[in-house]
Amino acid sequence: MKALEEPAPEGPPAPPVEESKPDLSHVWVVAAEVEVIPKIAKVADYRGSFKATEGQRIDALEVYCRGCRRPYDEVTGQDCAAKIDNRHLIGGDQSTRAKRNIPIPPKNSRVVAGGRIQRRGIDAYVGGVSRPPR
Repeated sequence: MKALEEPAPEGPPAPPVEESKPDLSHVWVVAAEVEVIPKIAKVADYRGSFKATEGQRIDALEVYCRGCRRPYDEVTGQDCAAKIDNRHLIGGDQSTRAKRNIPIPPKNSRVVAGGRIQRRGIDAYVGGVSRPPR
């Protein structure tokens, strides 16, 4: 009797599959100061952007990460905190923060109820509650 043999594998073995790691790198942005002519200033104010001329020198005021808003020199070589956990941008862990202090009214004072403020409808718009004047 012949022993059962396993068939030979076809071709070379497959390389191991690497798990993709999340990208925790910073996205660096520069706060800049650019001198422009009045015409470009008007366009930039209206559109929120403008085209700089070729060869124009731009002064960098600050270099920081767009995600964690930390300066370049403080976090160079570290992972971006905003991509790991974004709590630092909202003032820390909300469950452990101290509650707001409610002011205590002075002695011999009493609270008087005010009128009702209309925040919806045409009365709110006419009263200037819905949006501030330009």
